[in-house]
Amino acid sequence: MAADSRFHFADVTASAGIAFRHNSGAFGAKYLPETMGPGCAFLDYDGDGWLDILLVNGMDWAGHKQRRSTLRLFQNRRNGTFTDVTREAGLAVEMYGMGVAVADYNNDGFPDILVTAVGQNRLFQNTGKGHFVDVTEKSGLGGRSAFSTSALWFDYDRDGLLDLFVCNYVKWSPEHDVFCSVDGKNKSYCTPEAYLGSTCWLFHNRGNGTFEDVTAKSGVFDTTSKSLGVALLDYDHDGWPDLLVANDTQPNKLYRNLRNGTFEDVAVHAGVAFSEDGRARAGMGVDVADFDNSGAPGIAITNFDNEMIALYRPGQGGVYSDIALIAGVGQASRTTLGFGCLFFDADLDGALDLLAANGHIDETVRNIRGNVGYAQAPHLFHNNGHGVFRDIANEVGGGFAAPKVARGAACGDFDRDGDSDLLITTNQGPAYLYRNDLTNGNRSVRVRLIGSKSNRDAIGAVVRLFTPEGTQSRMVKTGSSYLSQSELALTFGIGKRDKAVRVVVEWPSGRVEEHKNVAAGDYECLEERGLKALSR
Repeated sequence: MAADSRFHFADVTASAGIAFRHNSGAFGAKYLPETMGPGCAFLDYDGDGWLDILLVNGMDWAGHKQRRSTLRLFQNRRNGTFTDVTREAGLAVEMYGMGVAVADYNNDGFPDILVTAVGQNRLFQNTGKGHFVDVTEKSGLGGRSAFSTSALWFDYDRDGLLDLFVCNYVKWSPEHDVFCSVDGKNKSYCTPEAYLGSTCWLFHNRGNGTFEDVTAKSGVFDTTSKSLGVALLDYDHDGWPDLLVANDTQPNKLYRNLRNGTFEDVAVHAGVAFSEDGRARAGMGVDVADFDNSGAPGIAITNFDNEMIALYRPGQGGVYSDIALIAGVGQASRTTLGFGCLFFDADLDGALDLLAANGHIDETVRNIRGNVGYAQAPHLFHNNGHGVFRDIANEVGGGFAAPKVARGAACGDFDRDGDSDLLITTNQGPAYLYRNDLTNGNRSVRVRLIGSKSNRDAIGAVVRLFTPEGTQSRMVKTGSSYLSQSELALTFGIGKRDKAVRVVVEWPSGRVEEHKNVAAGDYECLEERGLKALSR
């Protein structure tokens, strides 16, 4: 399908009422966590069919309290504006938050929220009445202190219950903070090499509201990891969910699901553990998607400055090749430090584009590296549909290309006009909401899945959409990007067409269903064993 970039972004942060400023707690001690957050999420917490916004926040450090800062939940008023409902929703909780993962872990029809943190992660159960209850201790997730980052929900044993995977970065605490310095005198932010790694965690959902820590017996225990990003994929096309973990200065991990409750790391074999020259890069964010419409998932990983974004295309025998340079992504990202990243079809032409949210970790970088800045412009790589990307961030308006110290990134159709809008967070700064205003006349098919035998959110399902131009595929997933989560509904761009010839759903339960002549412009709710249209 021919690429068409006639669209632009409008910065609607202020007009939408998204008033927020991230608090890193920085007071001069240069604590490592101050450089890393925060994340964000699009979710429909009240079940009205309109996306709400959750923004994660940090807090002041003990002994340096100046102000109270909490999570922030903004309810969509369905007219382009949002209302801060944090307090009435029970989320006015102070914690040193990092990331967020949203899913209906108890299959009651309402999305629940896991917030990762420096310290104790928190699980908030949605009561279905506009309010959340902290069930961290009750669920068995309490009593663990770590430097947790990204997380995702997935059903690794396909029992219909969502399990939880949590990335942990390094072993750090204020009491064991390391003094690092560029000039030998003044303290600077340390690189992760200054600290020992920390294993990721895997929690199995028992189905009674509690979780079992299966990290060790599942095979994912690894204290060398310094994990920042995680994405869901079906690497070997066997219908069982696998995981890709982006590590900072350590080899990336690709955990292949062995279908017996255990995983094996096949990242080296798959060619995604190291760079093309055999180095472990500083992986931050990650996303997985069928960006070349081959039917197989490709991978994007954001890295440190002078390391380039990795763009992996699947090949024969389960081996990926990094095509970042030949695809136009590599050289353009050489001097940027990427965090949040996501694939989305910005102009609804049927080819997935790539966003990378950039920003350095140390404001003094401009004094020590001439080609790198602290605040950096994002990348918006437009996919021409033939394996070549071009950065058009400067062309989409709305101040989108203005330099930012960006971290989290998520996409979702908050105004329900059929295209994907963007949410970006910054470190020690505001969040940005960009409305996508499409002017090329392209249309979309939007699909939301509801499982019955599968987990209710249908996480892990693969949807394939067929048009005369070819086939697109998408997976329903949580996690991805960096510390953030995009909406669960899937958006397929179909250009000027008024319908898809057919839509095939491969449910996590193994069931396969087909729906013919699915119209553009409608928001379809595909239920396992049935189809019904949701009214706009």
